Amino acid sequence: MARSNPLTVLTVCGVGMGSSLILKMTAEGALSDLGVQARVENADLTTARGMAADVVIGQGMHMGEMEGTAPVVVAVDDFLDRDGLARELRGPLEEQGWL
Repeated sequence: MARSNPLTVLTVCGVGMGSSLILKMTAEGALSDLGVQARVENADLTTARGMAADVVIGQGMHMGEMEGTAPVVVAVDDFLDRDGLARELRGPLEEQGWL
């Protein structure tokens, strides 16, 4: 699958925008560390379902609802763990040929 350039990444939280904004900043750093050009947006779960993205990142309890909405869907536990997120993203991005 061809990817958009830059990669479109969506960070998601359940109700509000606070944790998705924190995750957005973490994702920007992790993607930069991986050398991936990306445009990262944040949204609540309801809004995110209607948005197009290459990668969706969010809390595990919500990612089941996001399966199939993007080629890569990654669940995270620690929204501040930049290194951990980079590790989680590496494999799926390589599988898609985006890394």
